[in-house]
Amino acid sequence: MPFSIYQLKPAFQQLLRPLLTQLARWQVTPNQVTLLALALSVLYGAALALYPADWRLWAGVPLFMLLRMALNAIDGMLANFTGLKSRLGAVLNELGDQLSDVALSLPFALATGIHAPLVVAVTVAALLAEFAGVLALQVGSPRRFDGPMGKSDRAFAFGLLALMLVFDAGPLWLNGLLWVVLVLLVWTVFNRLRAALRYAAPPTP
Repeated sequence: MPFSIYQLKPAFQQLLRPLLTQLARWQVTPNQVTLLALALSVLYGAALALYPADWRLWAGVPLFMLLRMALNAIDGMLANFTGLKSRLGAVLNELGDQLSDVALSLPFALATGIHAPLVVAVTVAALLAEFAGVLALQVGSPRRFDGPMGKSDRAFAFGLLALMLVFDAGPLWLNGLLWVVLVLLVWTVFNRLRAALRYAAPPTP
């Protein structure tokens, strides 16, 4: 597996454990966290689309991406901690992640200096990468999270892109970053499908 920020997830989860315990005490459910992450992503994406010239919104993107990653980690941790794992939760988790991705990435097409079709191509490629991860389940492999451009990596890339907008980076740099993300997404799709097809299930005892 090429390096991905996803590999830092265990350390990130450790930082969230105090919050996890508190949420369990408050009887917050994993699905509520999942839906909250989706709602906040849609609202922030809508704000970016409505006010693409407001640099303060772009400046807030990296912090919002970090919040979204925290919520995405907490819902799974909470499901395991409380024993509330469910098929509905799995569906909401996958669907919520993809809708959040679309809501937060497409508004970049409205930013000055960014080539809009390139943003659309990156968004579609991101959806394909996650589809490839889920498709692995159909051939007997676990859900694939292989990099180099997984969900966490995309959050970092778009956070960086937002900061580049704040500091008036030129179109060459902005679109250059998007091309790098697109190429890495294609690589990610290939890696996930290859890993899924090569996966050998452990023998049944």
